[in-house]
Amino acid sequence: MQNSLVDSLLVDNYQRRFEYIRLSITELCNFRCQYCLPNGYQSHHSQQFLTYNEINQLIKTFGELGVKKIRLTGGEPTLRRDLTQIIELIAKYPMIKDIALTTNGYRLNERIVEWHNAGLTSLNVSIDSFVPQLFQLITGENKLHSILDGVEKSLANGMTKVKINTVLMKGLNDNLSTHLQWIKHRPVELRYIELMETNSSASHFSRYYVSGASIEQQLIQQGWQLQLKQFLAGPAKVYCHDDYQGKIGLIMPYSKDFCQSCNRLRISATGKLHYCLFGAAAIDLRDLLQDHAQSALLKQRILTTLKIKPPTHYLHQHNAGMIQTLSMIGG
Repeated sequence: MQNSLVDSLLVDNYQRRFEYIRLSITELCNFRCQYCLPNGYQSHHSQQFLTYNEINQLIKTFGELGVKKIRLTGGEPTLRRDLTQIIELIAKYPMIKDIALTTNGYRLNERIVEWHNAGLTSLNVSIDSFVPQLFQLITGENKLHSILDGVEKSLANGMTKVKINTVLMKGLNDNLSTHLQWIKHRPVELRYIELMETNSSASHFSRYYVSGASIEQQLIQQGWQLQLKQFLAGPAKVYCHDDYQGKIGLIMPYSKDFCQSCNRLRISATGKLHYCLFGAAAIDLRDLLQDHAQSALLKQRILTTLKIKPPTHYLHQHNAGMIQTLSMIGG
């Protein structure tokens, strides 16, 4: 096993270095969010999702290649019965410095202490509105209060890296006031994520897309200050204010040069490596996950095919690549 401080060997043709993996462990989701699965999850294949042993091989391999952060995503990752065991598995690898989870919060209140004790270091909870009626309209679930209770429990039990993800939608949740009120006395980062067009959401995108720049302008006018990016941080521009415990993050994939700072790769729940969320190709790794003796071949395939990673996505041309819904590889 390589030194835990090794620089990532994952470098593409544009000198971008990758130390962050988003690992989907299921495509299943129990919410019906307007922008992702408005009709609920529909299975598109009979293939099984990654097993515990296959996940172990992935973590070991990418850790040895210099990856330092793993984010577990879905679908909804908390629907995996062995989620706690997967977190414990990742925590055994000293080279992995940050174990993160993105969840809709459905099981947060009952399980966060267990996950934290297993080794979870960072938590992202998707909350698209703090207004119960709007939350239900967007997600198809009347669960806002229990999810917020779960966030409060996370903070009370020592989770120091808690973020709220809000997909920005024109006329639904683009009013800053409610969000600012909620983070004023809570040490969380609320992140507005620009709505992204997929191959199944063109009409929804056309109706609800609004640029994150409009939120950014309001923040600057109200005295918010842009922070320097932290180690292993994602693409968010983070703003802070002396009068608020919380922070505001902006993820704006339609902004100029967004892809220049890309630092993450994605693995689907069926073992395919996606070099871009909206890429046109994926590399199947699963045939090399069955035997530890294939580790060298697995590394070679990853490093060789990394050269196909494009310089940018093509969302501006309404080209979403292979993605039908964001649940396929965790957004």
